[in-house]
Amino acid sequence: MPDILPFMFSFPKPSVYQTPKCFVTYGTMSYPNAGQLPAKVKPWNALLSQDYVHKVDLVLPEELLQLVKERILNDAAQTPSHYRVIMTLRQVLEGDFFTQYIQIGNIMMLSEGKADIDNVFSIRDGKLAMYLDKETYERAGLVGKPHGVKGARGLQPRWVVEYDLRSPSALHGKKGFDRLVYALPSPDPIAQYYPTKHTSNPVLVENMAMKIPPLGIPPAVVADQSRQELGEYATEIYEWLSLVRLESPRVKSCDSIDPYLSTYTVPSDPPGGEEGRLCKISWRGFMTPIWAANTLAELIRAFPPNAWFSFSTTPFTRVAMGLGADCSVMRPPNCPGEYVLWEIKGHE
Repeated sequence: MPDILPFMFSFPKPSVYQTPKCFVTYGTMSYPNAGQLPAKVKPWNALLSQDYVHKVDLVLPEELLQLVKERILNDAAQTPSHYRVIMTLRQVLEGDFFTQYIQIGNIMMLSEGKADIDNVFSIRDGKLAMYLDKETYERAGLVGKPHGVKGARGLQPRWVVEYDLRSPSALHGKKGFDRLVYALPSPDPIAQYYPTKHTSNPVLVENMAMKIPPLGIPPAVVADQSRQELGEYATEIYEWLSLVRLESPRVKSCDSIDPYLSTYTVPSDPPGGEEGRLCKISWRGFMTPIWAANTLAELIRAFPPNAWFSFSTTPFTRVAMGLGADCSVMRPPNCPGEYVLWEIKGHE
């Protein structure tokens, strides 16, 4: 078996946007030693490439739930949290906040709004990205580039301006940085920061009686490195996992919908399928990619090597449109060290 067997398939093309692509990788996973992730190889680099994580879903057999409670759910340090503040971008770039949190610290920020409609900004690893409408962009006089799907920008083009806030030139008194600050509106005198802490407490759904398809890697993929077999397997299993994450009635053991209303059936059901009880644990909020990757690593170290589970992350697409990818990692049953990775990407 090769270390990595990649495959790619497309979803139906929606309106004016280009077709999103789903990249599938099947391979051998590097073991995540405590405190040292193999960050340059899949699936770890896929998770770490996400800008801001909004949702995380863990699907697993119910017999593994106690291990998750002991290693993650009962550990307050494992629960991600973030702060919501009320401040303008100009306030972000001034005073001690800029020096201690942006230039020296490791803060991530995401403003409220949608990148394809509103004027918004994001900061990660000291990199500022501002998504602006045409009027604001021209009035600011900053250097940027067009943003959005080519050929579909219509009469309301968008622009993105990027600036490295940890650059030696990012100092007050430097021409480029002063121009950036000057282009920002003055803060409202009554504006206050009002930091409010939000904790992404996990939500647990137990005792889900589900129809479970054969999750093992098809022999043809292992023996012959068949891309066609991998594509069929990846499509069916990803659809099933997505329905489990949605808690859809179509994959529940008690489902008896009229086939005229829904033609979906669980793969290999009834011949090769079985019934079992699953759990789903979900986190919602503003989470860092490193938290998601460390959580996946902790699960791998905690679970028996033959146990299966899936771990999915969804980024904030409203700001970084087309950047990063929705990722799902599944460790198949009885396949120690192996994984299947789905990365769904939209392209400009």
